[in-house]
Amino acid sequence: MAKVGFIGLGVMGSQMVNRLLSKGHSVTGYNRTRSKAQWLVEKGMQWADSPRAAAAASDFVFAMVTNAAATAAITEGPDGMLAGLSAGKIFIDMSTISPNVSRALAAKVREKGADMVDSPVSGSVITLQEGKLSVMVGGRRETFEKVKPLLLDIGPKVTHVGDNGLALAMKIAVNLSLAVQMLAFSEGMLLAEKSGIARETAVDVLTHSAIASPMIQYRGPFILHQPEEAWFDVNMMQKDVVLAMELGRQLDVPLPTTAVSNEFLTAARGMGWTKYDFACMFDVLAAMSGVKTPVTEGGRKA
Repeated sequence: MAKVGFIGLGVMGSQMVNRLLSKGHSVTGYNRTRSKAQWLVEKGMQWADSPRAAAAASDFVFAMVTNAAATAAITEGPDGMLAGLSAGKIFIDMSTISPNVSRALAAKVREKGADMVDSPVSGSVITLQEGKLSVMVGGRRETFEKVKPLLLDIGPKVTHVGDNGLALAMKIAVNLSLAVQMLAFSEGMLLAEKSGIARETAVDVLTHSAIASPMIQYRGPFILHQPEEAWFDVNMMQKDVVLAMELGRQLDVPLPTTAVSNEFLTAARGMGWTKYDFACMFDVLAAMSGVKTPVTEGGRKA
């Protein structure tokens, strides 16, 4: 079994640690707010007082944080992850950040004699808990082979997509489609609802139709009742959509539906819905259509 460090014990990171513990791995974890990790400590996770300590105690160091600023906060400085790295260790960054930022970090990791892969995931808390998560990996092939067994303990689909940064490009390509699909689903829903079809009926039909991707199947019902804790909130979704548009500009790829979806996410932020799941794109369009929803009425529906 492996000696694993894990930095960032949020909604997804904590569930990954839980799976790694269940597979018998030794895990040393760090989170900015310790109280959120207490349930993992009770399950056997060792607590680290800093990212440096988590890295120093481990052979494989995972991180899953919100953005590039958070990545810098956990890697740089005397208590940062880089300070705890030494030759032979492997850093597995599961955060969704710019491919260029990730490549620059990989260069710093290699200066320590260690190596790094970017390894974002596709899926939700539910797919992770059900053991159906898809993992993408960018980095050296030989490093991928070393980390693959660990990643298979997190999710059953682990794909090496190429060099450093390319797994992030793949993840960004996936996530822009989530926002676009949600907006298209919302348009169909409102067309059905304003024609006189009950919202619950339309959700049931659409989530069992030809357009029902896995994302639509599990997120479609969110337009009836938002979860108490967002699976992927508006701010996080817009961060990834903006990354997609930046990458599109760099590569001369027009992303027209992504740009429109971004405007709906901006509207959701303007309405004060930043902490709602990004499925509230439906509520934005509903408000424009003169249709009331639990969110526009001021709260989640139980």
